Amino acid sequence: MAVAESAGLGPVLAFGLVGVFGVGAQWLAWRLRMPAIVFMLVAGLIAGPATGLLDPARDFGDLLGPLIALAVAVILFEGGFSLDLHRLGDAKSGVARLVFIGAPLGWLLSTLALVWGAGLSWESATVFGGIMVVTGPTVIAPLLRTAKLARRPARLLQWEAIVNDPIGALAAVLAFEVVITARSNLPMGEAISHLALGILFAAAIGGLVGWGIARAFCRGLVPEFMKVPVLFATLLATFALTDSVLHESGLLAVTVMGLVIGNADLPSYEELRRFKEHATVLLVSGVFILLAANIQIDQIAALDWHAFVFVALVVLVARPLTVLISLIGSSLPRNERLLIALTGPRGVVLVAVAGLFGQRLAEAGVIDGVRIGPLAFVLVLITVIVHGFTLAPLARRLGLASVDKPGLLIVGGSRFTTALAEVLTRAEVPVLITDPNPAHLIRPRANGIKTFYGDILGEAAEDTVELMSYSTLLAATDNDAYNTLVATDLAPEFGRDKVWQLPRQKDDRERHALPTQLGGRRFGDGRTLQGWEDRLAEGWRFRVTRITEEYGLPEWRAKRPRAEPLMVVSPKGDLRFVTDPEALKVEPGGRIISLLPPEAVEEEVTANANAGEKPSGQPGPAARIP
Repeated sequence: MAVAESAGLGPVLAFGLVGVFGVGAQWLAWRLRMPAIVFMLVAGLIAGPATGLLDPARDFGDLLGPLIALAVAVILFEGGFSLDLHRLGDAKSGVARLVFIGAPLGWLLSTLALVWGAGLSWESATVFGGIMVVTGPTVIAPLLRTAKLARRPARLLQWEAIVNDPIGALAAVLAFEVVITARSNLPMGEAISHLALGILFAAAIGGLVGWGIARAFCRGLVPEFMKVPVLFATLLATFALTDSVLHESGLLAVTVMGLVIGNADLPSYEELRRFKEHATVLLVSGVFILLAANIQIDQIAALDWHAFVFVALVVLVARPLTVLISLIGSSLPRNERLLIALTGPRGVVLVAVAGLFGQRLAEAGVIDGVRIGPLAFVLVLITVIVHGFTLAPLARRLGLASVDKPGLLIVGGSRFTTALAEVLTRAEVPVLITDPNPAHLIRPRANGIKTFYGDILGEAAEDTVELMSYSTLLAATDNDAYNTLVATDLAPEFGRDKVWQLPRQKDDRERHALPTQLGGRRFGDGRTLQGWEDRLAEGWRFRVTRITEEYGLPEWRAKRPRAEPLMVVSPKGDLRFVTDPEALKVEPGGRIISLLPPEAVEEEVTANANAGEKPSGQPGPAARIP
């Protein structure tokens, strides 16, 4: 152990350790449904300052700075690539205000909070204040999924974070260059002209490279299997070229490059999007672990009450004032403005860029530059914890979040899906039926089921359907190919275990079988839509039964031996279709959605009529829906 501590782990073993800690922290956060950045912060502090197992400066040496810089470049490219201007919809005006008014105002107020709250010098505060414009898309996204926000405030928060990422880095570049110029003998006019030329050069190069890549991909000049490698290599080369002209201007170049490519309507967009998402998860994990592990114990110990005053000023004063002033005169209702004003978690880009500039300020002679890194960690930790636990209840209090249980999104209107939606509604499960054919929605609309007319994969659905309100998807149209397309396309959105599809015609034949990565999960023992329709035409009916301690699964099987279980609703509201009736398990408090044969339906109707009740589908008082 002493040999390992003195000699270090070495780059290869250190890389492996960073990967295990980073990805492991993200997985644990997913399992516990909490913001991943908190777990990555704890993991990095344990691996670094707490145990000394990982020392990035020792284990990576001179490679540490370039590695972090390249990783941040890829993360910012992902942010620009994700900014599809066509998807902003009614949030476009609000996003523009938060960027053009909010970013400069936030820079000013953050700088004042750093000077008066944290006690930083004006030089360090100006640089760090520019970085604090960033609100962290890697943190906002999981928070929005958990809180189930309404569409417009969710978009405002998401796109503000994406757009302001490179703006914060650029603001830091501007402030840093001014500080360095003020400490050198270089004339201010010459320094400003050099800075302006560098920024214009970076933006132009990023735009031209993005346009060139998009044109090459559209014209088929790059084969499919080489598109991701070509994109990645071009991204790194663009960053290196522009960064050699002006430090950190490469971040602006790759963001512009991503913005151009992301809005070029490329046919390979999904493949590229998935690649950059996977790469970003790995890089975000790695960067955060490295930066957390690189924090020194004495730097953390040096933080006093000023750090918490600074965070309080940012959360309670700077952020609310920035948003409320920026949105004056906008059409946004007051509850949406208030929610956005009170939501501003910071993320990995803030920590990464702050760490870089803090070190460079210290090297340039700004003594308190070393405090920027620890202050950034404190800000990220507190804002993520505060907003992680308060966003959902605050949104519900303001009427901007779904309070319903997890619902079912059904693609395809028919007699079968209408009957299923009716019984689920009776079980207090939210249901939405969508179909591109208006004739297929006549029956569900007549029965009071919520519907959406249009293609669920189209832009109109993105602007209208609140996907966050539904946890499970069922593709059940009369077109097997369309069902497969919907299930495949929306699987990343819902999770593959939550996407179901009616079995296809000839699905069991080898000649017609599809790869496992296409389509959704099957259920119903191979029964197609026509098979379910025939069942209903024969007189079979859906019923919902609540399982209790007294009336368990054995009693239900004995009472209804011919019933065919279709779905289970857990006590928490989670939905799952039944793939194997013999292995069916239902916890007390859960509900079974099943099909009853005609004779059982008649017996139930007769029994209810003799008792003077309407058919409820329940076997007795112990099994009624609460």
